[in-house]
Amino acid sequence: MVEEKVVDIKEVEKKLEEMHIKDIEVSGGRELTGILFKVVFVIGLVMSLFHIYVLTIRAIDPWYFRTMHVVFAGVLVFALVPGWKKSPKDHIHWIDYLFILLIIAPAAYIFIEFDEWIFRVGVVPNTWDFFFSALFVIAVWEMSRRATGWPLAILSALFILYGYFGNYMPGLFYHKGYSWPRMITYLFSLDGILSLPILASAHYIFLFVLFGAFVEASGAGKFFVDFARCAAGRLRGGPAKVSIISSAIIGTASGSSVANVVVDGVFNIPLMKASGFKPPIAGAVEAMNSTGGQIVPPVMGAGAFLMAEILGIPYSRVALAAVIPALMYYTAAYWMIDFYSASAGLRGMSREEMPVFRRIMAEKGYLLVPIVVLLVSLMVLMYSPYRSAMFAIISLIIVSWVRKESRLGFRAVIQTLAKGARGSIEIAATCAAAGIIVGILTQTGLGMKFAMIIINYSGGSLLIALIFTMIIAIILGMGMPTTAAYAISASVLAPALIQLKVPAIAAHLFIFYFACLSALTPPVALASFAAAAIANAKTWDVGWQGMRFAIAGFLIPYMFVYGPAMVLVGSATEITLAIITGLFGTMALAASVQGWLLKGATLWERGILLVAALTLIKPGWKTDLVGFGLLAIVAASQIIKLKKK
Repeated sequence: MVEEKVVDIKEVEKKLEEMHIKDIEVSGGRELTGILFKVVFVIGLVMSLFHIYVLTIRAIDPWYFRTMHVVFAGVLVFALVPGWKKSPKDHIHWIDYLFILLIIAPAAYIFIEFDEWIFRVGVVPNTWDFFFSALFVIAVWEMSRRATGWPLAILSALFILYGYFGNYMPGLFYHKGYSWPRMITYLFSLDGILSLPILASAHYIFLFVLFGAFVEASGAGKFFVDFARCAAGRLRGGPAKVSIISSAIIGTASGSSVANVVVDGVFNIPLMKASGFKPPIAGAVEAMNSTGGQIVPPVMGAGAFLMAEILGIPYSRVALAAVIPALMYYTAAYWMIDFYSASAGLRGMSREEMPVFRRIMAEKGYLLVPIVVLLVSLMVLMYSPYRSAMFAIISLIIVSWVRKESRLGFRAVIQTLAKGARGSIEIAATCAAAGIIVGILTQTGLGMKFAMIIINYSGGSLLIALIFTMIIAIILGMGMPTTAAYAISASVLAPALIQLKVPAIAAHLFIFYFACLSALTPPVALASFAAAAIANAKTWDVGWQGMRFAIAGFLIPYMFVYGPAMVLVGSATEITLAIITGLFGTMALAASVQGWLLKGATLWERGILLVAALTLIKPGWKTDLVGFGLLAIVAASQIIKLKKK
């Protein structure tokens, strides 16, 4: 028998204190002081107040609103993010001031020339139109380079070059070519940089980032972890199952798998290690669970808002369609953890080591109120996402006054508004750069040609087309945030899948899933890298283990493409059957991967379990019967062996 290991929660808390774990800074920033700090603070505050005013009190023209969103974000990026390694960290370099001017001047120009500008842009621009548009495009390119790194910046530059030199390209990549003035001014328009990605960033994402900042300021993050410990701490491998709940709660709003790992992992990873999980496994479990947070309704990070805009459907419909796939993902994660824990002889916390549920609910249960307000506003009252986020923020400020330690007074609210604006600059820069690519795809028609390329090379085979789409989405997602990877992939790949008779919502969710899962796939597995740093493990080991634990997540998108009932496209009977067979299928897959069902599985049992998983996952009552039969055979075999022992 495998020796069981018990979690000593007091020892874990002692280790946490000794380790002095701090949040990981995903990207280095400046530590400004004095007057510069105050100026940047005011800019962040004004940005938040501006968005709240426009979104909830008085709307303004999309040209003005989206341009100002990019301008505010650009000023903060150039002020706070150094442009090169030796750039000063305590003050703003003169080159940064130059880029600030480059982002402000074009905005001033189009506001002055607006009535004439909107008729010339991208069609018959004059010299000044081209000059100021070029300044804006250059500034946005530098924003994305500083905020997200080189991959997205290089990709944006390549697309700009393609827009000009496309007449030299072969085959389906050919287009007639556009002059620099036409192309650059087109990019500075509602069809380019200011298109759907920036719409999503300005209208929806910003206020949810702001909500996340208020959640952090109130201390709700630690409460969510304690709440999760109460819910799952006593189960086999309990600390890892705690990570499922806390990651789902935190990750759905953060929109970033890396941010989720940082916030959630500093509590959960040491807890897992102290309970017997090996460092690479602890990091992999946290990376898997944190990555899944982006696919959990109602918020689903940032991409879901963009998806709703692209599809032209209510956001609530996107969130509802994502419920069953998210359930499958975390059910698979549960079984992966459970079977691994069983094979390693791990169990959960004892009653004495558990937080007292009544106590934490009595002390901080009120911090769940904003989450309830958000859910009711989005899913029941059908309010717009930004209005729902605003109600959640207001309710959080109100309930924070229940206790002194969470109280958000006037000063704290002002500081959080400024901090929330700074937290939005990466996603704004990402969406702006994605707008460059979307603009080129639209202007040249390459987006629709990509669909033809995929269809041609796949020979009309849906499976091959899906594999191509998966690979492209993962490659794009490795080098850029989920929202950018999804926005670009959805523009070029979704039309091909839709032409192959895939329901539109299933096609977009397929792309969104793999854009999210790219955070787990080496060689650029950002969530795994962050988890490895906290777990003190090798990044490569954590990356591959993360993929192994999350293998069901790579199959779930195929499940809802071939069985659209999983995304609520079908009758009630079909949906119910998809849920039941999918849950058993993910359990069989986890048992095959971990080599454990009711006891240790032999090699032939693991093979049968794998076949059972695939047949249960594939839609159709015949394959379902085969899958259930194979699963029953392995279960019966293990029961007999256990009785003999």
